[in-house]
Amino acid sequence: MVLAGHAAGDLVAELDLPAFGQHSEGDVVFERMSREAPHRFPGMRQEPQSMRLAGGTAALIRALMRDLPAGSLHFEARVARMRLTGNGVELSVHRTDGRRETVRATQVIAAAPPRILAAAVQFDPAPEPQTLRRWQDTPTWMAPHAKVFAIYDRPFWREAGLSGTAQSMVGPLVEIHDATTASGRAALFGFVGIGAQQRARLGQDELLAACVEQLARIFGPEAAHPRATLYKDWAADPLTATTHDLFSAGHPDGSGGEWTPGPWQERLTLAGSETSPREAGYLAGAVEASRRAADVVAKRLAAVPAEMSRG
Repeated sequence: MVLAGHAAGDLVAELDLPAFGQHSEGDVVFERMSREAPHRFPGMRQEPQSMRLAGGTAALIRALMRDLPAGSLHFEARVARMRLTGNGVELSVHRTDGRRETVRATQVIAAAPPRILAAAVQFDPAPEPQTLRRWQDTPTWMAPHAKVFAIYDRPFWREAGLSGTAQSMVGPLVEIHDATTASGRAALFGFVGIGAQQRARLGQDELLAACVEQLARIFGPEAAHPRATLYKDWAADPLTATTHDLFSAGHPDGSGGEWTPGPWQERLTLAGSETSPREAGYLAGAVEASRRAADVVAKRLAAVPAEMSRG
């Protein structure tokens, strides 16, 4: 994970999490055509240097979880329906083991992307048509894309004077970087430049084989023998993508005002990164959106006793 944006960096500092610089020393490689060898160019120093979180995003999640009250997290549970009641919201929760339960709350913060919220949750009453249309039309950043990791015994490309950074017009990977961890576990990762439907037709095994073959073209024969490969296709993840996300639809824009006007305005707050007016879609946007949502809900809850006393 490469940290970007002040909000993300500030949160990492607040949680006192260790970070390290993204490796960028050495030459970069550009693959222009399949009929010619990759070209090697001197790399450029990053200013400012990109930083990565030791332990990856999971370290950030664990740090945010550590002070939560016991029993406050419910895993393998999905909200299938939200219904407004006289004094709050009634949530129908479906668990993966088949159990169903009802949870009641005075305020709800939804961290899911707006498009997922629109597709996966039934609302009673339904949001206003223009609100629902905005949710559906907001692309989920990275949802159409896929990523590949190749893990090695050592970062041999560094020994050859390469940074691990490569750009390719041949593919299947179009952008490649050094993904070696803070502990020294060597890896390369790249973004797949093939569309979601074509990836599905190829299948994971064929696609990974083509990616490893490409890494060997670019970084030499040692790259043909990774210890392991990892593949993440966000378009195939039902908690990330819908059928609308099979094609890239641009970058989300969270600057269009209220996300829940109408009947849900005082009970539901959206906190997905795509709803942030700054850095929408990125980790920094998620931090901005979640802080904004927490402030909104805190003010609402603080106002409840005063309203009740006036009644």
